[in-house]
Amino acid sequence: MENYICATCGVQHAATEGPPDGCPICQDERQYIGPVGQRWTTMAQLQQDYHNVIRPVEPNLTGIVTHPEFCIAQRALLVQTPHGNLLWDCISLIDDPTVAALQALGGVDVIALSHPHLAGSMVDWAHAFDATIYMHAADRQWAMRPDPSIEFWEGETLPLFGNGHDAPLTLINTGGHFEGSSVAHWAAGAEGRGALLTGDTIMVASDRRYVTFMYSYPNMIPLPPGAVRRIVAAVEPFSYDRIYGSWTPRVIHEGAREAVQRSAERYVAAITDPDPAL
Repeated sequence: MENYICATCGVQHAATEGPPDGCPICQDERQYIGPVGQRWTTMAQLQQDYHNVIRPVEPNLTGIVTHPEFCIAQRALLVQTPHGNLLWDCISLIDDPTVAALQALGGVDVIALSHPHLAGSMVDWAHAFDATIYMHAADRQWAMRPDPSIEFWEGETLPLFGNGHDAPLTLINTGGHFEGSSVAHWAAGAEGRGALLTGDTIMVASDRRYVTFMYSYPNMIPLPPGAVRRIVAAVEPFSYDRIYGSWTPRVIHEGAREAVQRSAERYVAAITDPDPAL
């Protein structure tokens, strides 16, 4: 029995005798099956062909990326706090050097996801660190490898390592890309001004003055105005000046709150304003 890993989205699946018939995540309209069809790999194969690069991003924030690029090439982020460490989003490859490097930084206590596309091999990661995985209950059907380490949280927010607004980290359910799509608020990030870790729930645009919001990025399906307004409203109560997306260049270093607001206004206007040429 093998826990096969989809070579398109990078998500690890429940153990089977042979490769599964298909990856439900990639068969969904928010993702895609590649031009050569469904492909699978294994952790042993990844460990042979790839390695992880671990680099500091800012104090108490570390990025983990796989080299050469694999699947959608996301970056996982380790947030260190005095009360416990969070691994935000996940990647497919885990190996002994990665475990040793992160143990030297205090290990991983909690793994949390922005959405199912960035789950990677989260169960193997949880087992390596004896960590708990938090996945929003609205996305339960997309947990491709069920495991007791997964806790499905409900509601609008989940404080981590503390209570209420005193928590160093808070998971915020925004909906949008997936019903359970979430971001993490890191109160001490950006030199104490606050940071959001967003995956592609709030996607940092190539023009760093803006973010965007989509139902499907690869298939270019937009979100309706109400969903965009809900995302903005969900993060409004939190102080933040920086946004980290799940790809290395996707960062707004300052003015992130204003960027989210003006981006939402521009987005809603673009899909609702009548075309003056008609």
